[in-house]
Amino acid sequence: MPTIETRYPTAFSLFSTFLTYLNSPLLENFKNIIFLLVVYHYTTFIFQKLARQGIQRTLKDVYRVIGGFVFKVLLRTAPGAQSKLKKELDKAIKEIEEKVAPKEPGVPRYRVLPEHGFEEKRLHEELIRYRVMGDVNWEDGRVSGAVYHGGRDLSRITSEAYSMFSNSNPLHPDVFPGVRKMDAEIVAMVLDIYNAPDGAGGTTTSGGTESILMACKTYRDWAKEVKGITDPEMVVPDTIHAAFDKAASYFKIKLIHVPIDAKSGQVDIKAVGRAVNKNTIMIAGSAPNFPHGIIDDIPALASIAKKRNIGLHVDCCLGSFLVPYLEEAGFPTLPFDFSIEGVTSISCDTHKYGFAPKGSSVIMYRSKSYRRYQYFFAPEWTGGIYASPSIAGSRPGALIAACWTALMSMGKSGYIDATKEIVGCRRKIEAGIRQIDDLFVYGDPLVSVVAFGSNTLNMYAIYDKMTQKSWNLNALQNPPAIHIACTMLTIPNADIFIVDLKNVVHELKQSPPNQKFGTAAIYGMAASLPDKSIVNDVAAGYLDALYSV
Repeated sequence: MPTIETRYPTAFSLFSTFLTYLNSPLLENFKNIIFLLVVYHYTTFIFQKLARQGIQRTLKDVYRVIGGFVFKVLLRTAPGAQSKLKKELDKAIKEIEEKVAPKEPGVPRYRVLPEHGFEEKRLHEELIRYRVMGDVNWEDGRVSGAVYHGGRDLSRITSEAYSMFSNSNPLHPDVFPGVRKMDAEIVAMVLDIYNAPDGAGGTTTSGGTESILMACKTYRDWAKEVKGITDPEMVVPDTIHAAFDKAASYFKIKLIHVPIDAKSGQVDIKAVGRAVNKNTIMIAGSAPNFPHGIIDDIPALASIAKKRNIGLHVDCCLGSFLVPYLEEAGFPTLPFDFSIEGVTSISCDTHKYGFAPKGSSVIMYRSKSYRRYQYFFAPEWTGGIYASPSIAGSRPGALIAACWTALMSMGKSGYIDATKEIVGCRRKIEAGIRQIDDLFVYGDPLVSVVAFGSNTLNMYAIYDKMTQKSWNLNALQNPPAIHIACTMLTIPNADIFIVDLKNVVHELKQSPPNQKFGTAAIYGMAASLPDKSIVNDVAAGYLDALYSV
């Protein structure tokens, strides 16, 4: 009976040769080298992670990865688990939609264009109805941040400017030369406020997020061309704005988060130094950060950036027109601007404490040579040679005109006076919080934000109770906390805030809350889930609800 060897001699010979090759000393050595490279790769990865984060944070990451994997396996294998989870998610999302976009009886909903346009009287009535929707009156001064109001007179004059330039577009500087001039003057004035050197440059953007996106995109392209970095990384504090996460996602930059010092609330400088490597294109700090209102140690970060020849972005979006005037307003401050060698870019929101209408920010660079990497060019487009300074093509010239009007109306003295009042308000609220035994303040805030936590009470229960008292505050996580960002509207309500907060703390100590409802339930659920994709599903439901008619 013929064997495989006799029936297929050529194939058998090739297979025998292949087996012999697999067992050859040369291939064994090659396999050993591959194995060693794999071991080296993962060992280096683990040691780098330990160096950046320490043992505790690394173990938490391991728990999240393993916990998330186990959770997904259980969902797939446990009878009825997926259907039960889907049912609960659908229920939560429906509750969100009912709250965000209620379908009230008798209230018209417009899904298609009207057959004939509304007359002016009806339009005005509808606009008034839309304006008074909801139960939060921001003019009462009980909203944290959100509305950075410079006063009715300033709102009136900026609205007039907006109306005058409502048809303008800086994409066409030949058609609207006045808008081009105001755009350039806004950038020049903000550069001056931040002590920019000769040769510095910048652009206006639609807000802090776009300013940060532009800085990250700039450093990515700069590092690729100048330093040959094709796997870019950036190192940022845990407390940095989420816009950096968005930039990392949009522009394919690896994001390395480093911890903050537990006592000061500033970024851990040693951890930043350990995290920087040959692929790092930039590091960042805040002045101040959004969660706790703390100014990072910018000079120490600048020293690292200068030594490693990488970018340092300082996020001053929230500090905007307060931080530059702290000293002149008589308050303590910390170094933060271009006067520090090593600071290469700064973002400043003119629509916050600059009191310009929403949709206005400035991104600044120490040198125009950096700004060149922010620009976009399409030299061969059939529609003509195309270039734009930022993400948008067409931009509302009306917002530029309104921003320019706010800056020119306030002037330096106006901003110093505003700083005195707003920071004074924060100091008053901070002092009141520090007098409440069950609460503590995070770090040493110097600007408009004060964040507080508790070792004995549920912070989200406090948040819900304050909401019931008509306060619209910011709930924080990791760790649980609350912050209030003081504005001009907060000033007359500082004493009321402290009284309400004291009463809420007293109420919760007397009667512990039901944590199955409200913010306490939502954040409690989010913290307990090892698989954060479920939190994303709920967040997506919220975003979907925003567009529900």
